[in-house]
Amino acid sequence: MGLMPAPDSRRRRKPAADASRKRRTVHKDVAAAIDYRNPDTLRPFLTERGKIKARRTTGLSRVDQSKLARHVKRARELALLPYVAASGSERPSRGRRG
Repeated sequence: MGLMPAPDSRRRRKPAADASRKRRTVHKDVAAAIDYRNPDTLRPFLTERGKIKARRTTGLSRVDQSKLARHVKRARELALLPYVAASGSERPSRGRRG
């Protein structure tokens, strides 16, 4: 019966909310200024090819990333943003077939 440690000798852990809280890397004003009518505010969140950057890259919260995606899609629908970026050059051919 002496094999179990006493309850006081157990290691205490910090609450998970305090230890793993992620800091916002994008300022709140930038996240609040996301609007489909102003494509210049949306462009930093797009890659060179026109894809929406991942949440871990943008630093936005889940709600703000969803809002960003919604506004980018709306801006694309209204032709304020392109669906794909214009290619600079054609892809090289992959063999002897023309």
